[in-house]
Amino acid sequence: MTGVEADHYVYVLACADGSFYTGYTTDPERRVDEHNDGEGAKYTRGRTPVELVHLEGFETKSAAMSREYAIKQLSRADKETLVDTAHDSD
Repeated sequence: MTGVEADHYVYVLACADGSFYTGYTTDPERRVDEHNDGEGAKYTRGRTPVELVHLEGFETKSAAMSREYAIKQLSRADKETLVDTAHDSD
């Protein structure tokens, strides 16, 4: 994961069923906790626990939302590459 200090974040979660979920937040730690508490997106309910596997920081909400959209358009294989690349740089 990128160690970026920013105001806006795009994150990728690995769900318990092996799927990925991509979202936007201003507070990644709080948001992951919400997902794990069943208070996140409908998609992640029933797919807990989730694990944060990728995080990118942005200065503007607009930039973050554009990146979130771009990640959501990626194939499963491309998302796996994104996550693997992030782990390799840790």
